[in-house]
Amino acid sequence: MQIKYVGPKPLISQHGITFDNNKVDKFAYLNILMQLLDAIDHEYHEDQVYTYNTSTKRLEYETLVATLRKYCPDIEEVLSNRDDLIEEDLAQELQDARENKLLSLEDKEALENNIKLMHDYIVQRSINKAVYYEAIKALAELVLKHKIEHIVVPMYEKFIHILHSLQGVLRSKRHPIDTRIEIYQEDASLLAKLMIFYN
Repeated sequence: MQIKYVGPKPLISQHGITFDNNKVDKFAYLNILMQLLDAIDHEYHEDQVYTYNTSTKRLEYETLVATLRKYCPDIEEVLSNRDDLIEEDLAQELQDARENKLLSLEDKEALENNIKLMHDYIVQRSINKAVYYEAIKALAELVLKHKIEHIVVPMYEKFIHILHSLQGVLRSKRHPIDTRIEIYQEDASLLAKLMIFYN
């Protein structure tokens, strides 16, 4: 398994390749996500508040992968299936480029070459995305297992993104879990609080 940062989403056409900087590579969130998994995974006692220092150093690559495997033991199988799907998608994109009746032969060739050029990049982004969502599912399972009622994080884009993803997974459960995010200030710091409401 290889996970590594590649970059924003590529926009591929017969005219060239540009990047959508609004579509961040999910690898960018993995460090914080692995730390949240470790921070939440412990025994809980009633009426006790638990904190985790978010200013810790970035995880080394080996630690990140080990943490991922700890919480997502079937990650290799997930990635293998994902790899098969993305290869099928890319093969279809190449076929569509060859059969495009609106493009000239030269434009078809240019589009096909651009897709081939970005093959490894697209595959890596797909792997990173699969890893991210498997880890979010693992985080949701820990939240439910420990009946966590709220999580407070610094008001930074990466933390908020993870909370929004967690909300999505909790909402998609067979018995949907209602959540809400509140933004507030405490000791001159902006914080975000995810509240989880159990039925």
